[in-house]
Amino acid sequence: MEQKEIKWHTGWLIVVVSAMITCISVGIRFSTGPFFKPIMADLDFSREELSLIIAISLLVYGFGMSLAGALADRFGTRSVLVSGAILVSGSMLWTAFTHSAFHFFVSFGILMSLGLAFTSQVTLTPVVSKWFTRHRGLALTILISGAMAGIGIMTPVSTWLIQIMGWRASFILLAMVLLLLIIPAALFIIRDEVPDAWKVYEAGDTTRKTANPSRSFSIERWTAALHTSAFWQLAFGMFVCGFSMNLLGSHGVPMLTDHGFHEMEASMGIGLIGLVAIGSSIILGMLSDHISRKNILALIYLVRGIGFFMLVSVSSPFGLYATAIIGGLVWAGSTSMSSAILGDLYGIKWVGTLYGLLYLSHQIGAAIGSYLGGWGYETTGSHWVSFGSAGALLLLASLVSFLIPKSIDSLHPATAHVKKANA
Repeated sequence: MEQKEIKWHTGWLIVVVSAMITCISVGIRFSTGPFFKPIMADLDFSREELSLIIAISLLVYGFGMSLAGALADRFGTRSVLVSGAILVSGSMLWTAFTHSAFHFFVSFGILMSLGLAFTSQVTLTPVVSKWFTRHRGLALTILISGAMAGIGIMTPVSTWLIQIMGWRASFILLAMVLLLLIIPAALFIIRDEVPDAWKVYEAGDTTRKTANPSRSFSIERWTAALHTSAFWQLAFGMFVCGFSMNLLGSHGVPMLTDHGFHEMEASMGIGLIGLVAIGSSIILGMLSDHISRKNILALIYLVRGIGFFMLVSVSSPFGLYATAIIGGLVWAGSTSMSSAILGDLYGIKWVGTLYGLLYLSHQIGAAIGSYLGGWGYETTGSHWVSFGSAGALLLLASLVSFLIPKSIDSLHPATAHVKKANA
């Protein structure tokens, strides 16, 4: 009966809709750059003061992601998404109407960040991981490509909206768009229960060998992963990823305008990174189902590191767009590769909780990178302190990722806590 009801595209529809949710949610989170100078002027913040609020908001975002992952594992994706959408929309409306620095801190820095964490890819990663085994790398990369689309689309769109209606009206419009997208999707499309017929379809040819075989076990307790070196290697990479991505998201446009670029040129340059990453992320996802994911992760960090040194040195629009294209080729994929490696090494039972913890590391790096961007420029008058640090850390993350063990068998503390699924 169930075999007739399930359709081959059911799981992929969930992936596409999840990518759309991630697009608007992450797009709002990472389009801080275009809003930075208008908010700073309107509310009379210094660059360091606003950078500190953004840094705190990113920490809240990280803790919120850990909470969102745990809640999704326990209560399901739908309830977390709906509550997050309501919280984001309400806090964005409050932010749009506030004229108080304290109210801005509470609405933008705390509540909006918490709501965006509940509507992020961390909430959606467990449901996608449940639906996919054979194509997990591709499915998770499509999910993350939504985030890249958000960066690529929302950065120039936010700049355009601010120019025609101001930052406050732009916030109101974006709040309504997010609410109208997420609520119907959560209620009518997203589902945690995977039909047996889909499991048969997704299993495919079980005799085919891959570079990243699906594990037939899950660790009994998520804490077992914390006793393995691989988890902390992934966490370091995510820390550096957050440091660099949020530095670029918060200070990329201001940095480029400080270097003489027009606001729209700067926004298009940053946006181009995300647009190129949409296509490249799909290719990386397809490759990750056939090539060792930890090697792809190492390559991503390596090229990103080189790209950061190029970006802070660029002086012409052509050079900016060329650098953006190169960076966009590897801008996506680090988070999806990390989440897929989690599933490969530890099973999917606790993937939401573990991915939430990884993203907490990501957001700790994000907070430090965001604050360093403002403090470093006001202290030294140069963006090399922050962007140079990001480049160096990315090169180190490349080496650390390359050394991640390939299988659970090499993780000596975890093997004592592994639960065989067929036992």
